[in-house]
Amino acid sequence: MHSYKELDIWQSAVALVTNVYMATSDFSAEEKYGLVSQLRRCVVSIGSNIAEGSGRNTDKDFNRFLSIAYSSSCELESQLIIPTNLGHLTDSKSNRLCNEVIELQKMIYTYSKRLDQK
Repeated sequence: MHSYKELDIWQSAVALVTNVYMATSDFSAEEKYGLVSQLRRCVVSIGSNIAEGSGRNTDKDFNRFLSIAYSSSCELESQLIIPTNLGHLTDSKSNRLCNEVIELQKMIYTYSKRLDQK
């Protein structure tokens, strides 16, 4: 088992949650239950799956949850395009968030491969 709070991938995931929440805080009220809710649920699931997987008994189980976290990060990356196209996110904010997602994806992938090699 792994202590998720000590994992860089979990810490980066939590930082991303904070940044997505801040970026979506000024969306219009009509988007609160649409885009905002979906973006926030998606980003929260990334760190949650990392934490849950770290508590599993085997590296194989942990890797399965890392795969889910990675998939959620792909979902988030895709979902960030919509509010950008609609003008709710500036290109600058969107690019910054997408770059964070891509860096986190790289970290998850690398950590997953390290678990495979054990």
